[in-house]
Amino acid sequence: QESSSVEFNCTFKTDEYGFFLYWKAEGKEGQVLEISTVNDVRPGAQAKDGKVLLDDKSIEELESDDKGPIDDRSITVVSAEDMVNLSIMYMVADDAKTAMTWREGIRGLLHNYKANNVCPMTQFQKHWMRLSLQVSPSGKIPVRSITRTFASGKTEKMVFQSLKDLGLPNGKNDEIEPADFTFEKFFELYKKICPRTDIDDLFHKLNGGKEYLTVDQIIKFLNEQQRDPRLNEILFPFFDRKRVVALIQKYEVDPEFTKKEWMSVEGFTRYLMSDENAPVFLDRLEEYQDMDQPLCHYYINSSHNTYLTGRQFGGKSSVEIYRQVLLAGCRCVELDCWDGKGEDQEPIITHGKAMCTDVLFKDVIHAIAETAFEASDYPVILSFENHCCKAQQYKLAKYCDEIFGDLLLKEPLEDYVLEEGKDLPPPNALKRKILIKNKRLKPEMEKKQLELFWKGEGNLEVEEEEHSESECFLLSGENGVSSPSEDGNPQEFKFNKSNSSSDIQEEGKNGSLKNKKVEMLEEEQAMAMAQYQYQGATTNVHPWLSSMVNYAQPVKFAGFDVAEDRNIHHNMSSFNESACLGYLKTSAIEFVNYNKRQMSRIYPKGARVDSSNYMPQIFWNAGCQMVALNYQTPDLSMQLNQGKFEYNGKCGYLLKPEFMRRPDKTFDPFAESPVDGVIAATIEVEVISGQFLSDKKVGTYVEVEMYGLPTDTIRKEFKTKTIPANGLNPQYNEEPFVFRKVVLPDLATLRFAVYDENNKLIGQRVLPLDGLQAGYRHVGLRTESNFPMSLPCLFCNINLMTYVPDGLGEFVDALNNPMQYLSQLEKRAMAMKAMGIDEKDIADVPASSGKKDKKAANGKSPATPSSSLGVDGKDGKAKTPTKVSIESLKQEKQYIKLIKKQTKEMNGLKKRHDKEKAVMQKAQSSVVDKMVAAHQKEKQSVEKNLEKAKKKNGTNAAELESKLKSLVENHDAKVKEIVATQTKDFSELVAKCSKEEHEVKEGHFKQQCDVLKQLMKVAHEQQTKQITTIHEK
Repeated sequence: QESSSVEFNCTFKTDEYGFFLYWKAEGKEGQVLEISTVNDVRPGAQAKDGKVLLDDKSIEELESDDKGPIDDRSITVVSAEDMVNLSIMYMVADDAKTAMTWREGIRGLLHNYKANNVCPMTQFQKHWMRLSLQVSPSGKIPVRSITRTFASGKTEKMVFQSLKDLGLPNGKNDEIEPADFTFEKFFELYKKICPRTDIDDLFHKLNGGKEYLTVDQIIKFLNEQQRDPRLNEILFPFFDRKRVVALIQKYEVDPEFTKKEWMSVEGFTRYLMSDENAPVFLDRLEEYQDMDQPLCHYYINSSHNTYLTGRQFGGKSSVEIYRQVLLAGCRCVELDCWDGKGEDQEPIITHGKAMCTDVLFKDVIHAIAETAFEASDYPVILSFENHCCKAQQYKLAKYCDEIFGDLLLKEPLEDYVLEEGKDLPPPNALKRKILIKNKRLKPEMEKKQLELFWKGEGNLEVEEEEHSESECFLLSGENGVSSPSEDGNPQEFKFNKSNSSSDIQEEGKNGSLKNKKVEMLEEEQAMAMAQYQYQGATTNVHPWLSSMVNYAQPVKFAGFDVAEDRNIHHNMSSFNESACLGYLKTSAIEFVNYNKRQMSRIYPKGARVDSSNYMPQIFWNAGCQMVALNYQTPDLSMQLNQGKFEYNGKCGYLLKPEFMRRPDKTFDPFAESPVDGVIAATIEVEVISGQFLSDKKVGTYVEVEMYGLPTDTIRKEFKTKTIPANGLNPQYNEEPFVFRKVVLPDLATLRFAVYDENNKLIGQRVLPLDGLQAGYRHVGLRTESNFPMSLPCLFCNINLMTYVPDGLGEFVDALNNPMQYLSQLEKRAMAMKAMGIDEKDIADVPASSGKKDKKAANGKSPATPSSSLGVDGKDGKAKTPTKVSIESLKQEKQYIKLIKKQTKEMNGLKKRHDKEKAVMQKAQSSVVDKMVAAHQKEKQSVEKNLEKAKKKNGTNAAELESKLKSLVENHDAKVKEIVATQTKDFSELVAKCSKEEHEVKEGHFKQQCDVLKQLMKVAHEQQTKQITTIHEK
């Protein structure tokens, strides 16, 4: 969609935060474009139709000022809320320099991952700013714009009354001065119309009915409810008084409360809606992963049949979508290359004989060159499906060489040679490089043919092409393989001309569209699909194109054993989803191991003519790197893909979990029990309320889903009740949805989806569990195309815990802190003894579980020394000796170096001890697990027999009841006995570890004393020398 109107003498501005691009023409309303929706700014006015941009009169008017050609003074602003439907605006500046300044300025604001993840409070500020910018011709804010904000849940009358209470104009046709409508006024208006009773309830639950929270109450809340208990206490320290006072000073609005170190419900609300209370750790949104691992150790954001904007059959091809996909962070795009049939014999990109329109290969290469590294500097992989004759393959190579230039990686890197057993290079080594994935000739054949070609002796005539159906099925034939026709030749489509028209959009060199028509009846489509014979990619490769292929060399997949024996890391294979699922079913572990060494690409099966997507999660579970999806289809699969790749700076590469990279680890993607070295988790999600979910008075409900390993995936099971006729601020207050056992949290994602009463998706959000924060959080929603929505969000309470099998909670508490557990028992036993109670009179009963004590750990590293033991002043004269304290000696480099070494040694020891404890805990838990499982099985069998006996009025019912009672008592006794034994063993291990740590600390203390003595001796010698110097003078 291009601008259809022309406005002269516009004043363009951006706000101070870079949220909006806004403009106003004389006598017209102000208009706003949110910069987070802008994905590209290009030089010139690249209109699809020149008439759309300007008519002849407008051109004359603009060119009459002698300020240069319009194209030099223009910029094209492209915005979108999905991959296909774009909005294009053209700006014409007074001169070329101004146009360039604006182009670079806007471009600097694009691809900002932080702008897509702002907190609710910032979203309110953005919305207030939008209202303030969308002024009437008189420069004021229309009241009707404000009423539209709250239209989904409240009547206009209530909005008018609230405006009146705030002393603002409140008539339907009134207007407000922007200076009077401050953000504080807007936020007060929000609180009047949409009171946050959910936050009020939480506030009063925490403070015991008072009007404020104390520092201690806030510390308790932040440490017990807002913190993941599994986090390392050193890397993620507990909140202390200092940090909480800083929060009060930042968010509390009442000066008296701030002075008394109290927090009101207003300050509490502002904190809960701030960036400091985001649902994920914000550093996960930055580039935080190690980017120096081999390429096969990463998931790579990938696109299938990138050129299509719609269906796979009879669909339209586009150059523009390559730009959009790359700007969205995709790092692997597909190019189906075919011989051009025109006089110029220019190779084209299209979907074979599937009646899709085509675009020029050359235009696509230009688009890729311009946008490949706008959103990310990491390598782009071009997946060629090459159906061209050698003559046109030469053009493919020529355009890649000329247009890409140094961006194209034509030779392997020196440190990463193409030899057996050699690792692939890491993304860091391939920054701003384009790799080609295409069939490559054997080295000796390529060398020979290349020499002949450069000598002008190569034969570039159109040759009979070789096709390997089996190879194409697994390698390049990325749309499925049908059986051959009777004569063995590919069949053409035949249509009834009287029943078909055309609407094919061909993009030419300048991006202009030529309209043709292609519409087919459903019966004809079905018939055509039945006739469709997929034509495999050519294996007869031009040597120049072949020489450009290096780290992504596709080969026919011959089996996992063969690939392991060959051990060639730069070889890769492509699998359609059906074939891949087949291999996962028969050889899942082998597939994971294959992906540790080399790359695989997965693509949709040919039957998906509607461009629907498969579920990518099962292929990520196996470590497949390029899980290619139809980007033009904003379905659940694409939402999971976009949500996953939003992490790590949205750079298009995500490091796989360690156990999917290390050759010494074995991983089964269908595992149902905890993976070695990975702690399973329990997740509880309570959906409390929603805000601004819809601008209509509709009923809404929320679904919460988990995607991960098959055993972790839970869909369509957890759903809130529907709240009728309130899209503004529905209160759900559901019981927590419990995901009891998440075996592999590193691979799992949590998805929130909000639907209206007609089951239409309103908004959704995908959050990877790695980086999810616990506690009361606001979850901002996205559109189905994963673009941020302005105000819609959910208020939830998320609890993250270590998974504990049923019946073992008390046992785990005892193992976590056996000394405390035993000391409490001993103290109580002694207290009872003091009161004259004999120990043998105390019965053994199960202990009730209580909350574990939590202590803040505040480690401090030694400060960097700022002074030395020197004796001379700046003028070279001797100074009077200064007193040397023990603290000043501890600032010396020698002592600091020792402390660092000792700290490292102690940390290593503690790490070893932790491992020993974990191993013992795991072994002990396993023993109890087996015992409990065996008991449950036997108990169920006896209970079943007892039930049958009771139904038959059998005489052995009493005997079975006795047996059941005895079985339970014996089991309890055995559990107590083994728990006591295990607790004793664990206590001994803890005592042994404590003794070792004590001995090491003693040794460290002696070393510290020795170094301090030595430093003191040096200082004494220097002072003696100094005094001697003074006396001599």
